[in-house]
Amino acid sequence: MIYAADVKKIAQTGFIAALYVVFTGVLAPVSFGAVQFRAAEVLNLCAFLNPVYGLGVVLGCFLSNLFFSEFGLIDVAVGTLCTGGAVFFITKTKSLLLASFMPVIFTLPVSAMIAYLSGGDFLPAFISAALTVAAGEFAVCVVAGYPLFKLLARRKGDFYGNT
Repeated sequence: MIYAADVKKIAQTGFIAALYVVFTGVLAPVSFGAVQFRAAEVLNLCAFLNPVYGLGVVLGCFLSNLFFSEFGLIDVAVGTLCTGGAVFFITKTKSLLLASFMPVIFTLPVSAMIAYLSGGDFLPAFISAALTVAAGEFAVCVVAGYPLFKLLARRKGDFYGNT
């Protein structure tokens, strides 16, 4: 038997996933590669609101990488696992500021994937990708996302814990 609460969770998950895919698809030229600014990553912080939203973020990342990534299935696997890891740790923290850094930390495997697939010297490519991918994630999640979600917390009162 399906309950109204289950339908609500399914709808919320689908909505967040759809937002992620749309943001990533519309901004695809800057959402992938060694220099990326994936605006949809701000949605990671929705998992701080409610862990159910995290599933939508992970599903959205999976679909975005499947549909738009030039790196193919390896990006689907690595990128989705990294987003899943970030979301998992976001749901375990009580600090919005700390939560906003989780996606930045989880860019390292993506940077390694980019460096490996670039075909050149791994270490210089990894350092370059790590700096540029993390910088984009920092801009989206910490510089833009933290103040945005802090404002939402004041207006909605939906957050829990210390921000």
